[in-house]
Amino acid sequence: MAPKHGGSTGMGKNAQVRNKSANPNQITAEQLLREAVDRQQEEAVAPKQRIADEDELMMYKVRKRKEFEDVIRRQRQNIGSWVKYAQWEASQQEFRRARSIFERALHVEYQNVSLWLKYLEMEMKNKFVNHARNLFDRVVQLLPRVDQFWYKYAYMEELLANYAGARTIYERWMEWEPDDSPWLQYVKFEERCGELDKARKVLERYVSCRPTQQAFLRLCKFEEKHNNAARARSGFEKSVELLGQELDEKFYIKFAQFEQRQREMERAQAIFKLALDILPKGASDELYRAYVSFEKQHGDRDAIEEVVINKRRFIYEEAIVKNPRNYDVWFDYVRLEESVGDVTRIRETYERAVGNKPPVMQKRFWRRYIYLWIYFALFEELQTGDIEKARAVYDALLKVVPHKQFSFAKIWKLYAEFEVRQLELDRARRIYGRAIAECQKERIFLDYADLEMRLGNIDRCRTIYGKFLEVHPHNPKAWTVYVDLEDSVGEIERARALCELAVNQERLDMPELVWKRFIDLEVSQEQLDNARKAVTCQSMEKAREALDDGQKHFKVENRNEERAMLLEHLLKLEREHGDDTSIEAAEKRQPKREKKRRVIPGGEGEDGQEAYEEYMDYAFQEDNKEQQNLKILEMARMWKKRKIESSQ
Repeated sequence: MAPKHGGSTGMGKNAQVRNKSANPNQITAEQLLREAVDRQQEEAVAPKQRIADEDELMMYKVRKRKEFEDVIRRQRQNIGSWVKYAQWEASQQEFRRARSIFERALHVEYQNVSLWLKYLEMEMKNKFVNHARNLFDRVVQLLPRVDQFWYKYAYMEELLANYAGARTIYERWMEWEPDDSPWLQYVKFEERCGELDKARKVLERYVSCRPTQQAFLRLCKFEEKHNNAARARSGFEKSVELLGQELDEKFYIKFAQFEQRQREMERAQAIFKLALDILPKGASDELYRAYVSFEKQHGDRDAIEEVVINKRRFIYEEAIVKNPRNYDVWFDYVRLEESVGDVTRIRETYERAVGNKPPVMQKRFWRRYIYLWIYFALFEELQTGDIEKARAVYDALLKVVPHKQFSFAKIWKLYAEFEVRQLELDRARRIYGRAIAECQKERIFLDYADLEMRLGNIDRCRTIYGKFLEVHPHNPKAWTVYVDLEDSVGEIERARALCELAVNQERLDMPELVWKRFIDLEVSQEQLDNARKAVTCQSMEKAREALDDGQKHFKVENRNEERAMLLEHLLKLEREHGDDTSIEAAEKRQPKREKKRRVIPGGEGEDGQEAYEEYMDYAFQEDNKEQQNLKILEMARMWKKRKIESSQ
């Protein structure tokens, strides 16, 4: 039956909440989560059970055993379940059952170290010594490489004061030749027992079995600890003999420190020096610092300086190994040896340095290299006084440099000056002559002439400068220095003739230098008219070059009117400052005005044909020659074409 309109049956569509205000007691999400966790923990706590009589105890044991058996039946490989089962049986004083469970677990996984340790712990904790011994004997036979069982076995026997049994265990263990730690434990055991001779024999066996640096150091430390310095020193020496290159800087530092403690300072110093000579350069930093500290305490100034020098040698040698062509390192190395003053070492270093020739035939890679040779030669000449050796160094340098690709004027000059210092002028001249033949550099001529000038040989200077002009006729320096020579000796006419000959050259690099020298010569002789003529000639040369450049420019742009204006201006200049030949040449280049026709773009005549207009243009002689050459080439091409057609 439908409800009446005035009634209400529960929450209908029109149900409303009368009080929509917030509850004064708010609960956060964090509080809800914390309460849920607390309730879970309360529910997880198992209820306490109290066993009242023996029957309940038996029922409890049966129930627990059934639970454990069910677990290990489902998870047979889970060793943790087996261990918990056995430990529970042991807590119930059921040791036979516990052993049985451990044995069953060992059948599952006998290599599990943790399982054996738990088994052994149960036996030792409950003082079943014989059972523990049996277990130890079994496990060390099954797992002889697990050191933990041997440790515990020997320690148990030592606690029981069964030192003979413990020693027997260590001996059995050492037959397996274990790592370092078991040997050291054996030695400490013998020391605790007061058996130093036996401990020493164990250490000797240890060193024989494992002949390492650390083993020898332990042997030496043991001997020194027990005041047997002779045996300790013998151990250090034996290690150097047997191991040799395998030893590092720490070993030698300890060896030297041992000798210092024995007040054997000379021995310690010898050890440091031996180590620095043997060890690689980059593996002896700590050793070097220890040596410096030792010398500061016990050595003299010379010994300290020797140490510093050796260290710098090591650094340079290491850098040279990385890059034998690092010439800056070689320079520093040579300076170091020269500061020491050992001639043999210096010469050996120079010979090693110059042996590293640059692999690339490019001059920039050789610049630093040749200075090694130069310094080598200067060393032989000035410091050792061996003239023949210095001459041999210069000769070797000239053979090494590839003069066909490039050369260095400096080496020729230095060699020649070396011979001058030896008063061997003929040798010096031959060197410069060879340089001119092989090198022909500007500097060679200048240096050679300077030498002859100092000797007062003017005619030889003229010969050298003549050869200079022959080899470098376009070099303005060759002309100016020759003019300077004639000017300096008062041969003004010869100097003026040279200037005139130079300015009349068809090609000359930077002719303004020669013109300037020409003008300076005339001014110095107070020949102002000649100077003005030289200035005018120089200006005309520059004007001609500028006008020619303009001609070429306007010709490319097809601007004939501008070209004609430039040629007209050239003719005007030639008439004012030129000679008859230049005026005639300028007149021949003048263009002719002529009337020409051209099509009017977009225009038509009365008969519908293209319209033309007349205009004035310039005809250049230079262009006519080029067009004539083009016509000849075109005619030759057409003749060849007709010949080919007729032959077909």
